[in-house]
Amino acid sequence: MHPGGVRTAETLLGSTSSRLGRLYEAHVGRAVALARLLTGDDQLAEDIAHDAFIRAAGRFADLRRPEAFNAYLRKAVVNECRARWRRRHLERDWVRRQPQADPVAVPTFDPDERAVVWQVISALPWRQRAAVALRFYEDLSNGDVAELLHCSIGAVESLLSRAMVTLRDAMNEEDPR
Repeated sequence: MHPGGVRTAETLLGSTSSRLGRLYEAHVGRAVALARLLTGDDQLAEDIAHDAFIRAAGRFADLRRPEAFNAYLRKAVVNECRARWRRRHLERDWVRRQPQADPVAVPTFDPDERAVVWQVISALPWRQRAAVALRFYEDLSNGDVAELLHCSIGAVESLLSRAMVTLRDAMNEEDPR
């Protein structure tokens, strides 16, 4: 008993975790099986059962009849499954209500061309390569690139321009059309 006469989980479960461990072993297997039947997903069922057990064990001291723990755990599993189903249903409805964007035309991809582009980018001087990577790969503004490279925005524009000329020339050499 708690000094103030309040029943706590420790007084009901015992001072060691062995009683809580026995309670876990006795009830979680069935809770997982029930959640699996309700969700159809093994991993989700385990998550739900463990969350429900933690919630039920935390409320164990408040139960009028500790032998009703299994029923309390079962109800917690069902409620958690219902809540997750509702959340998933709301998320899917929200996605369905979003306006459909026009499909983006995806250019045909040539793996050989990619290798050539990377080879040319690797051959660029370091500052040009850094400007290209920061501007187009990291999607930073010219101002942010200038700050990172410790130069002016005009210098970044010049670096990018020279790099693009080099890339275009190299690509035109590879693919004479």
